[in-house]
Amino acid sequence: MREFIVEADGGSRGNPGPAGYGSVVLDAATGQTLTETAEYIGTATNNVAEYRGLLAGLHAAHTLDPTARVHVRMDSKLVVEQMSGRWKIKHPDMKPLAMEASRVFPPSQVTYEWIPREQNRHADRLANEAMDAGKRGERWSASASTAELAGRAAAADAGPSSAALSSAALSSAAPSPTSPSPTALSLEAPSASRQAAEPLAGGAVAASGGGVTQADADADVRAAKDDADVRAAKVVASPGWAPADMGPPATFVLLRHGETPLTPQKRFSGSGGSDPSLSDVGREQAERAGEALARRGTIQGIVASPLARTRETAGIVAARLGLDVTIDDGLRETDFGAWEGLTFAEVRERHPEDLTTWLADPNAEPTGGGESFVATATRIAATRDKLVAAHAGRTVLLVTHVTPIKTFVRLALGAPPESLFRMELSAASLSVVAYYADGNASVRLLNDTSHLRH
Repeated sequence: MREFIVEADGGSRGNPGPAGYGSVVLDAATGQTLTETAEYIGTATNNVAEYRGLLAGLHAAHTLDPTARVHVRMDSKLVVEQMSGRWKIKHPDMKPLAMEASRVFPPSQVTYEWIPREQNRHADRLANEAMDAGKRGERWSASASTAELAGRAAAADAGPSSAALSSAALSSAAPSPTSPSPTALSLEAPSASRQAAEPLAGGAVAASGGGVTQADADADVRAAKDDADVRAAKVVASPGWAPADMGPPATFVLLRHGETPLTPQKRFSGSGGSDPSLSDVGREQAERAGEALARRGTIQGIVASPLARTRETAGIVAARLGLDVTIDDGLRETDFGAWEGLTFAEVRERHPEDLTTWLADPNAEPTGGGESFVATATRIAATRDKLVAAHAGRTVLLVTHVTPIKTFVRLALGAPPESLFRMELSAASLSVVAYYADGNASVRLLNDTSHLRH
């Protein structure tokens, strides 16, 4: 059975005001854009426009394959919760739209996920293109948008010379004595992830055709910013957002495993290599982490990656806390394929083209069929959702690795993929993320190593 991802959005410049929607259907396995649609719908509210975008995306997916499974991703919490059946639909304008959306596919074939607005940029761009076209008295045309996508796809297919990092970019990735670099942060679990369905062209703002002036473009940017500011203010001001009104969050204390013999040498150490145990230094670090967590007295459960270094770290901490350890395969490190056990310099010498592509494209796999960062991020997001549902209101220690921890933090912040290269994550460090009932998350701590100091 085929699987599609539908990303949809809608907006209104006035709420109600001139409104439009955009939606895109993606191949769930590859992230490839299959079809785009957008339309100016006249005067309407944001919510109506968002529902219209959902409907258009579902109908487009149905046209491609009515038997497919569909995963809908939207930044509208209202639409996602109502279509998931968790919130009642009270507004009379919403009921017929929601009913129509529920009939496009059998309910068993459709799932819904809320995502931050930053991750819905493709559909948001299409919605703004439709509103721009309406402003000019024109219908939205896919020609300009799809032409740009095709051009970018061609550039990506051309290989490292046009789509990957340049040699200058590679040289800039080398470690410096004054600041952490992507190279340094990549070793023993490099990190860079995107949502599974985010196409390579997603997030880029396409220029609208039809003779739009720079003044028009600047005005639209200001309008979009104002709309974003209004939405943000409503979220912060809404009494329903306050944690006290939703009960205690699911809080994940993220502990990176202690040092192994590979850690000081900065070698790739994922889930496809020799699976090293902790060194003497790593065991001492785990002891110190256990002592610090015992003093805090807040941990109610422990879940660990199945790899030896995380199981050993978790076991040492669990003995301190008097808790059992549950193993979850979703917390394992990325598989680095043929690069396992090598330094960055060794990989660059042996597999220069593969490394260049891998640094530039999170869909790329390490040499020898390792795991791409897109695949890693998909796995971590699914594991996060499962654990949040299982541990609502509890504080749980997750003993895992660099890539998973940075991905938890990046997704919680709604930050772009390159933010991962700007995070330092030391062996046996502690980070904390809390997840609330409405889907919001709060990063409370990152890379705390105070418990390791003498």
